[in-house]
Amino acid sequence: MIRAVVTAAVLVLAGPALAEVDVKQVDSPGGIHAWLVEEHSIPFVALEIGFRGGTSLDAPDKQGATNLMTGLLEEGAGAWDAQGFAEARDDLAMSVDFDSWDDGVGISARFLTETLDPAGDLLHTVIADPAFEESAIERVRAQVLASIRSDSEDPQALAGEALAAQVYGDHPYGRPGQGDAQTVAGLTRDDIVAAWKGAMAKDRLYVSAVGDITPEQLETLLDKVLGDLPETGAPLPGPAEAALDGQVRVVEYPTPQAVIRFVQPGIDREDPDFFPAYVMTQVLGAGGFESRLMNEIREKRGLTYGVAAYLSSKDGSDLLAGGMATANASVGESIRLVREEWRKMRDAGVTEDELARAKTYLTGAYPLRFDGNGQIASILLSMQMDGMAPDYIDTRNDRVEAVTLQDVQRVAARLLDPDRLSFVVVGQPDGPAE
Repeated sequence: MIRAVVTAAVLVLAGPALAEVDVKQVDSPGGIHAWLVEEHSIPFVALEIGFRGGTSLDAPDKQGATNLMTGLLEEGAGAWDAQGFAEARDDLAMSVDFDSWDDGVGISARFLTETLDPAGDLLHTVIADPAFEESAIERVRAQVLASIRSDSEDPQALAGEALAAQVYGDHPYGRPGQGDAQTVAGLTRDDIVAAWKGAMAKDRLYVSAVGDITPEQLETLLDKVLGDLPETGAPLPGPAEAALDGQVRVVEYPTPQAVIRFVQPGIDREDPDFFPAYVMTQVLGAGGFESRLMNEIREKRGLTYGVAAYLSSKDGSDLLAGGMATANASVGESIRLVREEWRKMRDAGVTEDELARAKTYLTGAYPLRFDGNGQIASILLSMQMDGMAPDYIDTRNDRVEAVTLQDVQRVAARLLDPDRLSFVVVGQPDGPAE
């Protein structure tokens, strides 16, 4: 993943408090939909643009094309070369951040209200007319290849790639988003242009804006920046069937600290039991010292510095996943303890005290996420791409508070499956891995 970030003092300005987040839905004359939170106390705007699809759009032999394309967006557009683009951006005291992941491509922009028009012109040029010059392609390709080489020596990266390949097989989720050395080396300018056209289209577009901008100004900005996009992009990949057989697979790698990743089927965000599952996972393995996994594996036995479990939702797959690192001699015991905690919670659920503490933490921490215009805009974009309604901000904590002990017991029995809990270990375990 390649990112371009310009830091400016304006970026640290705070936004509205959670209680004041009033989401308006805006539709431009050109038919582009966006969410807006107006905050006129500071002359600053945060704009988030997302496109569904991401690196999962890449064909197997073109893996890495979307990642490389995203990294090239700052390397020149229109009449600008890379230096000219940087100067134009800096002259506006503006930041632009490009990102890609398996399910999306994102552009984050931050600018002063007084530069609204030229900032919109810059963004339009970057999105609608990227240069993709050969010299820039070779420069960014070299950066990506260096990252791939680095990951090949990183046990954490190796574990993530091995688990994805095991779980998803031939689905795009099973391949590294940045590609491998062979596919990246073979990418041509035509491949990059095809990735750009396939990823950036109106049929997969989401936009959020927060700050000193009116609905009318946002409508004009939307059509200026995004109006020239093609109507449709590349076909989106379908659902991914997760292959989870409960086995432990070892990737031999010389490291004193083995990396362990584990995963089982998860739960869809639209499932009525999602919030009970969310609260249950907080108790099981949220990563804090009060979680069961941390208590049993770190606090009682000192086998790891940290262990966590979490719900992972992709467009085509939902998982309950987790991970930790431990000494090679402790791999077998650590895996046994994870399975044991899975079974305990499946069979007995959580206690009243655990439920109360989990709900207190989750509801108390939520407002802290809304600590600035940029953060709020990012949250709003994620909400849209996850299919949430604008009032989710207002109702989220109520949904957490509504979870009962019986809800968690039911969902634990339904969801937790020690027999399908599958592990990947990168290291040199002493003795059997389980």
